[in-house]
Amino acid sequence: MKSLIAAIVVLVSLAVGARGQTPGPNAAVKTTTVPLDRLNEQQARNVKTEWVTYKGRKALRVIDTAPPDVADGIQLVILNKTEFRDGTIEIELTGEPSPTAKSTAPRGFVGVAFRVNLDAAKDVAKYECFYLRPTNGRADDQVRRNHSTQYISHPDFPWFLLRKEFPEKYESYADVVPGEWTKLKIEVHGDKARLYVQGAPQPALVVNDLKQAQGKIALWVGTETIAHFANLRVSQ
Repeated sequence: MKSLIAAIVVLVSLAVGARGQTPGPNAAVKTTTVPLDRLNEQQARNVKTEWVTYKGRKALRVIDTAPPDVADGIQLVILNKTEFRDGTIEIELTGEPSPTAKSTAPRGFVGVAFRVNLDAAKDVAKYECFYLRPTNGRADDQVRRNHSTQYISHPDFPWFLLRKEFPEKYESYADVVPGEWTKLKIEVHGDKARLYVQGAPQPALVVNDLKQAQGKIALWVGTETIAHFANLRVSQ
């Protein structure tokens, strides 16, 4: 009887210990389609949103409305029902400059932020982000082409700081076109992330030093951008 009790205690201890372990590579992965038409489950920050049909797809249109005094990088649609640490994010999106753009070099900035943590009272967000500059994808200037994709970690590592201190490390080329649907896949594990564009087997951009640990997923747009987002799937 004592041997039986001892065996049960060991089995229970092993089971309890296993619960606290990080899932291994063979752990079950659940894929969830995140609805983008539920506007009441979103936090729109300095953007206007509406549910539309765009080039054959039902999509969420996101338009930058940030006033000039708002810090760049707070144009987000935070998806309240999401919580993301490691996994895969897949989405279709488009980005193009607004017809009323006044800057000399509008790019149609569009992307996905993840591990988002928002301090609403201060209007400050911390997050990781991959985004595109669609007008760069087929530019005649090769330097612009090389800046078609971008990684940032807001607010401490904006694009201009990364470009100055680590030139070419956090940007790369991808064949993207303004206003046309583009498939993105983002794979995240620990402090590493990979961005895949248009179903390519190899990543367009690799990052090995993510800063944030966990948070929401958000749709991201930049200055003077009109964007569309559809078919968001999250696997984790």
